[in-house]
Amino acid sequence: AVVLTQAIIHEGLKRTALGANAMMVRRGIEAAAKDAVEELKKMSREVKGKQDIRQVATISAESAELGKTIADVVEKVGKDGVVTVEESQSTNIESEYVEGMEFDKGYISAYMITNAERMEAEAKDAPILITDKRISIVKDILPLLEKVAQSGKKDLVIIAEV
Repeated sequence: AVVLTQAIIHEGLKRTALGANAMMVRRGIEAAAKDAVEELKKMSREVKGKQDIRQVATISAESAELGKTIADVVEKVGKDGVVTVEESQSTNIESEYVEGMEFDKGYISAYMITNAERMEAEAKDAPILITDKRISIVKDILPLLEKVAQSGKKDLVIIAEV
């Protein structure tokens, strides 16, 4: 894709340098891109099953070992799962499966840690408040806190604008 993009830009610049109308070159590139996408859609086929995933991953990564790992991971998380790829300093291929959701930021205070051995804040069966508003004072969410307390829940997860 990068090589193709570079060639398109190079040819477009060459045409405009030779006097072609830049807007016409742009329209031509857009029309050609639309046609190319349509042709690719016609040529494409649905990836079905672990073997297809492994084949695509192996070709894309140029590695049978990595292709197998990717296929295993994709099979495990399912079609609606999320796979995150990270660069590593080691030469090993590793995978980690996280059940549920995982957030990058973590807890605000070390006092929120419930599992000191794993340095995690765990909340089981906790109500979750998600808001795009800033919560400046407890009074802003006091009615909600009272309802949570009345329900007998000990934990409340709050995701708010910081």
